[in-house]
Amino acid sequence: MVINAERLWDRLMELGEIGAQESGGVTRYSFTEEERQAKSLVARYMSEAGLSVHEDAAGNLIGRREGTDPQASVVLTGSHIDTVPDGGKFDGALGVLAAIEALQSMEEQQVQTVHPIEVIAFTDEEGSRFGFGMIGSRAVAGTLRQEDLKHRDADQISIEEAMRAVKLEPERLHEAAKAPDQVKAYVELHIEQGKVLENFNEPVGVVTGIAGPLWQQFTITGQAGHAGATPMNIRRDPVQAAAEVLNFIYAETKKFPNAVATVGKFHTLPGGINVIPSQVQFSLDLRDIDEADRDVLESRIREYAEQTCLKHQTVLEIGLLQRVAPAPSAPEVKEAIVQAGTLAGRSQLPELVSGAGHDGMQFSSKWPVGMIFVRSEEGISHSPKEWSSQADCGQGTEVLYHTLLQLAQGDTR
Repeated sequence: MVINAERLWDRLMELGEIGAQESGGVTRYSFTEEERQAKSLVARYMSEAGLSVHEDAAGNLIGRREGTDPQASVVLTGSHIDTVPDGGKFDGALGVLAAIEALQSMEEQQVQTVHPIEVIAFTDEEGSRFGFGMIGSRAVAGTLRQEDLKHRDADQISIEEAMRAVKLEPERLHEAAKAPDQVKAYVELHIEQGKVLENFNEPVGVVTGIAGPLWQQFTITGQAGHAGATPMNIRRDPVQAAAEVLNFIYAETKKFPNAVATVGKFHTLPGGINVIPSQVQFSLDLRDIDEADRDVLESRIREYAEQTCLKHQTVLEIGLLQRVAPAPSAPEVKEAIVQAGTLAGRSQLPELVSGAGHDGMQFSSKWPVGMIFVRSEEGISHSPKEWSSQADCGQGTEVLYHTLLQLAQGDTR
């Protein structure tokens, strides 16, 4: 093995101590003290790998290894180091640390590339704090808007305010964007977060595309009342309407072969045990690799929700939090990964779709994108039980090493 799997593992475990919870999980939100500590540690790893290190206007941490041609476009790699609440040690972090390990191994072996390579630890991929994710990758893609920074966390702190609190200047966000001709390709290594590779009994796979997430917030407003004194047949109870809508969402989604639907947040107001709620709010995360199917499903859910709320004499509002198109892998990046698998001793890499969203999907319309998956034990992710073995992490990083070498050699586009 070319890369140092033990060094990679030690760094994964060390980074996992920042934001560690009693459960064994990790909580690191963006623009917090935990993130600051994590960035400081990752910046040290980048320096140890011989990379030049800086933070861009969106708070993305970037380590760069120069190529032999100063005019050549850059090969990008990386992932994120923020987490969901009580998440795992591997989601995002493995992609960043594996990329650093790959470049450090190149440096130690004095391997040169034509193209420069940059490792990026993207700001707030998860969206856990503000309900709006992929902030850093959107900035690099040039699609992050000033109005997006108005999203607020549970303490009513906006993204803009959080950025200013850590000395970032939101009005300079445009400086983080990269033009299409500046980038040759983007490749990301990530844990699978599913059970496909485990079912194949394979440590590493190549991703054919990323399903596009659609995030919405449903607000159903009715009329509050006394829980004991208001007969069932005259209530305008938003929970009754919401319950019917939720049942429809799950039943209808099952009719589409690749669609998944998740209601991760559900909140009632005023929240008294003996009070009929006046309002219900819940989130909907809808995903499909086929955008047309996702659009049809979205339309059916909206139509049913409107009819149901009318029946219950309640008022429906549906707010859009984010809409991201599915991102197919670029053939040239996918082929580089397949060839890298052979060089890393894998006779054939299984192909699979990513149901989870990743930073790379922000770039699919800008430059070629591809992904490498590493096996997840029992398919568990976003949990303290999230786990990928040291051997599997090493195998995936070996494939990433050879992929980056192939992408960073050759033509100078």
